[in-house]
Amino acid sequence: MIARYAIPFFMIMGLVVVPLLLVLLCRWLMPKRHWCKGAFACTLIIWGLVLFGHFVGYQDLEVHRYDFVSKDLPQSFDGYRIVQFSDAHIATMSGSRQWLLQRAVDSINALQPDVIVFTGDLQNLHPDELDEFKSVLRQLHAKDGVYSVLGNHDYPTYLDCDEATKETLLRQTIQFERELGWRLLLNEHSIIRRDSDSIVIAGMENWGKPKRMPRRGDVAKTLAGLSANSSPFILMLQHDPTAWREKILPQCQPQLTLSGHTHGGQFQLFGWSPAALSYEVWGGWAYEDRCALFVSTGLGALIPFRLGVPGEIVQITLKKRS
Repeated sequence: MIARYAIPFFMIMGLVVVPLLLVLLCRWLMPKRHWCKGAFACTLIIWGLVLFGHFVGYQDLEVHRYDFVSKDLPQSFDGYRIVQFSDAHIATMSGSRQWLLQRAVDSINALQPDVIVFTGDLQNLHPDELDEFKSVLRQLHAKDGVYSVLGNHDYPTYLDCDEATKETLLRQTIQFERELGWRLLLNEHSIIRRDSDSIVIAGMENWGKPKRMPRRGDVAKTLAGLSANSSPFILMLQHDPTAWREKILPQCQPQLTLSGHTHGGQFQLFGWSPAALSYEVWGGWAYEDRCALFVSTGLGALIPFRLGVPGEIVQITLKKRS
């Protein structure tokens, strides 16, 4: 239920509660002749940041390009372009904001990717939010298609209904992504071939460290049928980056894992984000031996606010280490 009231809660906190607390703090700490001016200045700053993040920061979009070099990459995939987007929360882009999604789709297609991957949280709460965006999302195209996994918001976790209804709603979300032509991976994998070479795209269902999160991710099931002796190059998709150390690395060593979920805290100041309080890696790269994790800070948000953390589309070019 928290998600349902997230936007009004954020606006009340940002425009009323936080400024009021700052007023009280100024009155307590500052000399009597100055506290009113200090409180007024603090209030204006907070209002300015909240309104800027809502009306301007949320609309920012950046394309970030990286190379990932691996000796395990088959030669035929040298230069292979992966475009990742994550945490679209497209219901927040409804109505007058729908151009934001169209811009993102156009930007992804302009990169001419070999494959597009979406790492979860397409919806906010309910699959009924998705239909108006079908024609836009169907425009995504790549040589090897679009692959996706579910994020915590793609499950009916936050809805107050019985389990049978939740399973029905989950099936609707799954069906929507498949009707787009996306290859939704639910603890399963797919193989992409180039000549006699191949790589594996593996997609785990969501697994979050907090028990309130969906914990359906199953590494063994995801990689079932792959020969341990063949040492394939594995691109693992998992919405929540905490699963990388908690679940994935103890059971397998995928060369590259792509995640999202954190939104980069939607706020960053001098390189610090509140997401750092909850996540070891809240954006960018982490490495463990020959394995790497990349965490996207996401495209959209449940709450239409971003400050210092613009929406992100990521292009990762695979390179063969000689």
